Amino acid sequence: MSRAKRADANQAALVKFIRVLGASFQHTFQIPGALDGIIGYRGVDVRIEIKDPDQPPSRRALTEAEQKTIDEWRGRKPVIIETEADVVALLKELTR
Repeated sequence: MSRAKRADANQAALVKFIRVLGASFQHTFQIPGALDGIIGYRGVDVRIEIKDPDQPPSRRALTEAEQKTIDEWRGRKPVIIETEADVVALLKELTR
């Protein structure tokens, strides 16, 4: 039996920051096999996985399901986000 996926401790703050910067965010972390969410910004969508940089590397590792989703996704490559700086870099990349 699989466990319910829990949000990382920094997820709420990062989602708030994403929205403050003018991007949309849709949670998907409770869907089996899905990543944490989808960011929409200036007409571009990207799936993201949020990891908590305060956790040890073993706790930040992708689960088997997360890695499979990333490996098999045929759209824009999903991105792993840990910090506000990661969000800023991603949004800049999406506007290029």
